[in-house]
Amino acid sequence: MTMRMQTVVIGGAILIVGSVAAFLSTRSGASDRDGGRGPTQGSRTGGMRLPVVGIVIEPRPFDNAIQATGSILASEEVELRSEVAGKVISLPFTEGSKVKKGDLLVKINDEDLRAQLMRTKSRLELITQRVERQRKLREINGVSDEQYEEARNELTSVRAELALLQAQLNKTEVRAPFNGVVGLRYVSEGSYISSTTLVARLQDVSFVKVDFSVPEKYAPEVRVGMDVAFTVEGTSDPFRGVVYAIEPKIDPSTRSLRVRARASNESGRILPGSYTKVVLVLKRQQNAILVPSQALMPDRDGQKIYVVKDGLARLIPVEAGMRTENQVQVTSGLSGRDTVLTTGLLQLRDGTPVQVRIQD
Repeated sequence: MTMRMQTVVIGGAILIVGSVAAFLSTRSGASDRDGGRGPTQGSRTGGMRLPVVGIVIEPRPFDNAIQATGSILASEEVELRSEVAGKVISLPFTEGSKVKKGDLLVKINDEDLRAQLMRTKSRLELITQRVERQRKLREINGVSDEQYEEARNELTSVRAELALLQAQLNKTEVRAPFNGVVGLRYVSEGSYISSTTLVARLQDVSFVKVDFSVPEKYAPEVRVGMDVAFTVEGTSDPFRGVVYAIEPKIDPSTRSLRVRARASNESGRILPGSYTKVVLVLKRQQNAILVPSQALMPDRDGQKIYVVKDGLARLIPVEAGMRTENQVQVTSGLSGRDTVLTTGLLQLRDGTPVQVRIQD
């Protein structure tokens, strides 16, 4: 080995020994400062902290409510059809107009029935007179009891025939069964219709029914008389109604309970058939704890939330209650003035040092 190479080797060895000595000296100083314990959680908190956003929990009033979707129905609705077949001779109503109970809406040709009715009335008059004569003759034994009873039976038969004709005549008229609004008509005067022909629809829209369903778990809490708020497409104005009927069974196909509310519609702004969003208030809580929905973290053991304690993120189990569009009610696990973290949740671990910015 040449002198030049020996010099390079010796210089490298000296450099390595110096580096090792400096490293051991640094470790020794750190050990002295930590009392010989090595790195701890406390030493980490003095270093880099994860910036996060949190909110301070403030208990406040909260409506424990169910949100559902449903449909609007008319208070009363009927399809106008004739009970008998025949030619339409009159449609004395205007499409889209209001009618009163008993108003004539459809008239079927009844000339043949009226002719039969006149003939039957004439027969009734003649038989009535004959029965009266035979009654007088019977008093003086002018006719037998058998003859008198035959005349009376014939009178009863004619009266029944007259009642039948009158009933058939009544069926040639379609009258409004309740006050309401007539919709579009589907026949014209002169049309031949049968009992299956739809003439028009009649609806009472002064009140409307709100049909919706609630999950099975809430069934024991739903009562007649509860208030509901609902909206319909085309307007953001809320409407209010009252539950008046509840289906007495759970629908096995949907595991839900059918509920029906009634609401005033004097303005006529609520149209039957509309899709509606319904809020049913079960009860009002004065000191509820609500957190943003993004703060809730699902876990195999339930739901958990990150809170801040002594500058560290702590993952605690909670129980969730009702949900709104962007908030969740926490029924246990949190208390007033706790700071709940809402950002950086995927980067956090239990015990992570954090720097919290409180959101208003």
